[in-house]
Amino acid sequence: MSDARDEAKRAFLAEAGWGGAALSPLAGDASNRRYERAASGRLRAVLMDAPAERGEDLGRFLALTGELRRRGLSAPEVFHADEAAGFALIEDLGDALFARVAAAEPGLEAAIYEAAVDLLPLLEGPPAFAKGAGARADIPPYDETVLVREAMLALDWWAAGAGRPASDDAKAEFAALVSAACAGPALSRRALVLRDYHAENLLWLPERRGHACVGLLDYQDALAGHPAYDLISLTEDARRDVPAPLREGLLARRIAATGEDRAAFEAAAAALAAQRNLKIVGIFARLRLRDGKGAYLALIPRVWAHLMRDLAHPALAPLAAFVSAHVPPPEPAALARVGAGG
Repeated sequence: MSDARDEAKRAFLAEAGWGGAALSPLAGDASNRRYERAASGRLRAVLMDAPAERGEDLGRFLALTGELRRRGLSAPEVFHADEAAGFALIEDLGDALFARVAAAEPGLEAAIYEAAVDLLPLLEGPPAFAKGAGARADIPPYDETVLVREAMLALDWWAAGAGRPASDDAKAEFAALVSAACAGPALSRRALVLRDYHAENLLWLPERRGHACVGLLDYQDALAGHPAYDLISLTEDARRDVPAPLREGLLARRIAATGEDRAAFEAAAAALAAQRNLKIVGIFARLRLRDGKGAYLALIPRVWAHLMRDLAHPALAPLAAFVSAHVPPPEPAALARVGAGG
């Protein structure tokens, strides 16, 4: 952090009444945001540093936080914020991430995942939120353009980095196949799709009642889309294995709760899961090739296994054939090549 940014941070904390707070770093993610835990006497909070010059939009986070809290969900309370400066002091929801809870108490795994699935219907409804000083803004759609652009990362970064760059014709064919596979769910605007709804962004808060027992993090990139997306984000986790019986039970639970047509919902979920996993493979390669963050490469084999299961759905046979022909699996030589910089 530059001296100027550090001075701005300290000025923000003083303005918030936390000028004497002790700060300790918190684990970040693949974004340009940074987080620190602030301690002042017995008080605890989290300082979010989201500089606009690095592509972060604090106003969007603040607006979505307000929307989620209005729906009765445990997004962190915002104590103080300076949107222009890119700082927010927010509620500290603790360290009980689902991934940690499930590892420490395996007997709780099903219960916490069921709680996460049970709140998903609360994300449905008109996805509009207040942004800034009273202005209104619609949440952008998770439409065909976005879905295709994201999936293309698998060709642009993973395949190219592994030594199998795609031709322009192949890219056009791939775009058409992704578009066709996602045509139905791409039209949906039913749900506020949080996008990274998984075990390292969810916190177990058993002292809270009802759906508030699930704490929410990392939702500032939410879009309006199909309600299957966050379910498959939860059950096809890049960072941990969700047992097949639990995964299948959660799908059935979600369908039963909403009265969806099972075949239609499963087809949409398979298409969106395949798209998501193609995107993740590309993002993890990009993190190494562009940003020098190589730790994510070790996660690609799990994501690939998810992708292969998704592509086994009969409706995705054409896309599966393309992937087999043009996208290299994460074998040691491919991973080594990307790890070496392409």
